[in-house]
Amino acid sequence: MPEQNAYAAGRDALSLALMDARNRTLSLLAAFDTAPAEGQPAWPAAAQRDAAWIAGHIAWLAEYWIMRNPQRGLGPACPAGGARLASIDPPADALYHAGLAGAAATLELPAPGAVRPYLLETLEATLELLERTPDDAASLWFFRAALLHEDLRAEQLAALAQAHGVPLALSLPPAFRPRDAILVPATRWRLGLPPGDVGRDIEDGSLEVEVPEFEIDAQPVSWSQFAEFVDDGGYDRRELWSEAGWAWLAQAAAGEGRRAPRHVEQIGAASGAVLRSVFGRMARMGPGQAVMHASAWEAEAWARWAGRRLPSEPEWEVAAHLGARQGLRTGEGLEWTATTLRPWPGATPAVWLAGGDLDAQPWQGQARVLRGAAFASPPRLHHPRRRAFAAPGDDLLFTGFRTCAA
Repeated sequence: MPEQNAYAAGRDALSLALMDARNRTLSLLAAFDTAPAEGQPAWPAAAQRDAAWIAGHIAWLAEYWIMRNPQRGLGPACPAGGARLASIDPPADALYHAGLAGAAATLELPAPGAVRPYLLETLEATLELLERTPDDAASLWFFRAALLHEDLRAEQLAALAQAHGVPLALSLPPAFRPRDAILVPATRWRLGLPPGDVGRDIEDGSLEVEVPEFEIDAQPVSWSQFAEFVDDGGYDRRELWSEAGWAWLAQAAAGEGRRAPRHVEQIGAASGAVLRSVFGRMARMGPGQAVMHASAWEAEAWARWAGRRLPSEPEWEVAAHLGARQGLRTGEGLEWTATTLRPWPGATPAVWLAGGDLDAQPWQGQARVLRGAAFASPPRLHHPRRRAFAAPGDDLLFTGFRTCAA
C-alpha cells in the first residue's frame, strides 16, 4: 500500500500526476463514446450525458480555480467569490458551476468525445502555469486540489460505466483464501488531516480518539459468505434489518425485486454460483472474491445475521495501518463503516467544491463514512487515511464491507 501522498507532492511530481490523471480521464471517457458491439443497443443517453458532464467538470474546475483565478496563490485562503477571467469555453460556467447547476439541465451537453478538446486545452494551460508556480504549499494548493478532484471523478466514471454496462478494461481483484480475524490492540489514534491540507480526502481537520482492543476480519466479506445469508432467508428476516434498512429494502424490492446486491443475476450457496454483470458482461464470481455494490443496510443485515458488527471509522483506519503485517487485505472496494459522516474538529469547508455533488457539507449527519478504495479507483486514492461518504442506501459505487466481533 503506497505511503507517499501524491496530493502533497512538489511541482515536478505533481505535473506528472496531473498528466497521468488526465490520461485516465480520457481513456474512461472514450469508453462512453465508442460504439457498442454490432447488434448491441447504443449506450443510454443518460450515461453519455453524465459521462460528458463529469469529464467537463474536471476540466472546468481546474480552469476556474487555476487558469481563471488571479488569487490562486492564496491557496485555501482564496475567497470563493473572487473575480475570474473568461473561460476558453463560453458555456462552461452555465454547464458546470455548482451554483448554476439548474441551468445545465436546460443546456445541451456535448457528446463525450466533444469534451476532449476542453480537457486537453485546460491540461496544457494548467501545466504551463504550474511550471511558473513557486514550489510552496499555498501556491500549489489548487493544483493539488485539481488532482484530487480528477481522481475522485475517475472513480465516478468507472462506477457509471458499471451501472450502464459500458465495457472497461479493468480486472476484478483475484479471490482470497480465508484468513483468521485479526486482534488489534488498544491504542490512541489521530484521525484526519492538518488544517488546509489537501490529503486523500476532501476535508481537513483532525480528531484524537482512544480505540479499545477489537477483532476485525482480515479481508472483506466474500460472495460465498454472503450467499449463505441469502440462502438463510436474509432478505426476508425482518429482525436482521434496522428500521431504515427494512424500509429501504421494501422500496427496492417493490421496484426491482431486491434479493442480492446490485448487478447480481444469480446467487446461492447451494448452487455454488454467483453470477453478476461486470462492465456489461456476465461473470461468475469466485467464492473468495469480495462482495461489491452492497448498500450499508445490506452490510449491517449480514453482520447482524453473522453475530458481528461493522467497524467504526477509527477501528477501520487503525486496522488498515497496523494490521497489514498480519495479513489484513484492502483494495477490493470501498468499505462501509458504522460511522455517520461528521466533520473533524477544526475542519474548514472545501470552498472549491461548495454546492457540488462532492461537497460533504450537505451530507454531514446523514451519509455513512466509507473507507479505503476500490480496484477501479486511481492508485493515488489507495491509502488507509482516505475518507469517502455515501448515503447508506447507495450501491452504485464499488462498495463492500468487513466486520468486527460484536
